[in-house]
Amino acid sequence: MENVILQPIEVGGQTFKNRIMFPPLTTGYEKNGMISEQDMGFYTRLAKGGVGYIVLGDVAPINSFSPTPKLFDDSQIPAFKALADSVHAYGTKLGVQLFHPEYDVDAINSLFMQKKFDEMRQRLHHDMMFFTDEVSEEMLMAIIDKMCACAVRAQKAGVDVIQIHGDRLNGCLCSTRMNHRTDKFGGSLENRARFARMLTRAIRKAVPDMVIDYKLSIVTPQRGKGGIDEADAVQFAQWLVEDGVDMFHVAQANHTGNMADTIPPMGVQPYGFFVKIAGDIKKAVNVPVSAVGRIVDAEMAERVIESGMADIVAMGRPLLADPDWGTKIAAGKACDIRRCISCNKGCTDAIQNRQFLSCVLNAENGYENTRSIQPAAQKKKIAVLGGGPAGLEAARVAALRGHDVTLFEKTTTLGGQLNIACVPPRKEEMRRAAQDLIHAVCNAGVHLCMGQTRTAEQLKDAGFEAVINAVGAHSAAPRIPGIDSVNVADAWKVLAGEQQVYGTVAVIGGGMVGCETAEYLAARGCKVSVIEMMDKIAAGESTTILPTLLENYKTYGVEQSPSHKVKEFRMDAVVCENKDGAEVTIPCDYIVLAMGARSNAFDAAALEAASIPVYSIGDAAGKAADISNAIRTGYDTACQL
Repeated sequence: MENVILQPIEVGGQTFKNRIMFPPLTTGYEKNGMISEQDMGFYTRLAKGGVGYIVLGDVAPINSFSPTPKLFDDSQIPAFKALADSVHAYGTKLGVQLFHPEYDVDAINSLFMQKKFDEMRQRLHHDMMFFTDEVSEEMLMAIIDKMCACAVRAQKAGVDVIQIHGDRLNGCLCSTRMNHRTDKFGGSLENRARFARMLTRAIRKAVPDMVIDYKLSIVTPQRGKGGIDEADAVQFAQWLVEDGVDMFHVAQANHTGNMADTIPPMGVQPYGFFVKIAGDIKKAVNVPVSAVGRIVDAEMAERVIESGMADIVAMGRPLLADPDWGTKIAAGKACDIRRCISCNKGCTDAIQNRQFLSCVLNAENGYENTRSIQPAAQKKKIAVLGGGPAGLEAARVAALRGHDVTLFEKTTTLGGQLNIACVPPRKEEMRRAAQDLIHAVCNAGVHLCMGQTRTAEQLKDAGFEAVINAVGAHSAAPRIPGIDSVNVADAWKVLAGEQQVYGTVAVIGGGMVGCETAEYLAARGCKVSVIEMMDKIAAGESTTILPTLLENYKTYGVEQSPSHKVKEFRMDAVVCENKDGAEVTIPCDYIVLAMGARSNAFDAAALEAASIPVYSIGDAAGKAADISNAIRTGYDTACQL
């Protein structure tokens, strides 16, 4: 029997080949708002992998400052058509999500052209706060006209679906929290919904043959500002069906200032946290509904559809991690899907930092035109030293290219640092990364030698033609007086359960490892202080995770001491120097070191003497980094062999 995820579905007179949807995400791939080759590669790869319905996020009908696709001029149509044609070749439907920012785009563009930058910034700040209340009816009608013109251009480009963005200006006007108007667009539900309904009817008239999808951004009592209140969502949805909507994409409303509300990181929201609300909408309307929100594996997706909560499953981050959901499920290999870990490092954080969308687990994401696994021109016998994420990824890719690969791991467990990265609060989902990498390596036919090491001489004698050094790193231990005392422990060993601490604990180092170790110990009843030489704690932590971490610090009473340089470790205290040069003594029972890491050594002399190439990757490459670096260097190195 065919998996329900792969069953076709009729939407607005069109047939979608399956129930897999890539929802609207800001990618950062566009060049000055134009569809780029990077866009083409990314979206085409999703289509090739079996996605049935792709939505381009935040397509602007005006020339705004938003770093998103633009479709305000006929000259932009050919690029959209090329993209539509490319995904259509795989039977995939393409949608564009139309939105208008919650500020006066034309006025700000005019100020920019006049080089009145201070006034522009002032206006932008003002409008972002008040535009919803101040925009005139005349301007609202002009915005509808621009949105309809954009929809017509999309139709000319061969786009299949117009998705109306229920957040941004549209959602702000619907919102009881952001709309304070007293005219016909404010106050009652009927008035607050008026613009959205007028826009929907206008688009239906402008492009009568296109499918209209509405992103139903819902404000819950716990989260969201710019959208429709949960209590009003059913009535609103029913009105929109009357106005011509063919389907709904039900999602958490935004405008909270915290992206964790709409794109929650690991451990912050339950799996499928918005599915039940989608189910409430589906019961009330007679059109298809898509659900989104931490749906991480095929079994979960299948259950959402079988339960009747939704007709289509939308997965953003999971399809970044693995675009081949459709093809793998069709082949009966759903267990081979590389699962998202909701770390938000390569996706959400990248966009917020004005970088382009990527994924720490998938080196090809964002580089689809330049990175792919190709058969090796010459098959080689390759040794990989180390079974952490870098070594596992290198072994996987090298084996898929056709090489004879043997992986040596000195312990009896694969996964390396991932095995301790999953220990702190909310981080247990990191375990999926290790599980999937190990599964992939086994599938690829890599020979595993566990509890074993090899010297360079032994590798040479065994006939290996190339060696990948992925021996990892060790925790750094700077020569600070008292560092060898019995009350000094190592963060990695504490997380691994190899060392125990209790009572009052000083964690030395306010990077990610230190901050997460501090939270871990505080949750277990320790009184914790974090001491950091730099002026900021958790500087490298995800912007979506940081608010939760800091809130837990408040709950547990974790003290923070940035701009403190450690001078000495004592049996009962840490002696520091603050930024003013004054000596500060911080009492403690135990001291836990989280002061970075250093690459482990591997003597490659015998291999180099025999002209056998050695490639160092991940933490072994001279500077300890993170999982993104491990995966990327492992992938790229294996592709070079």
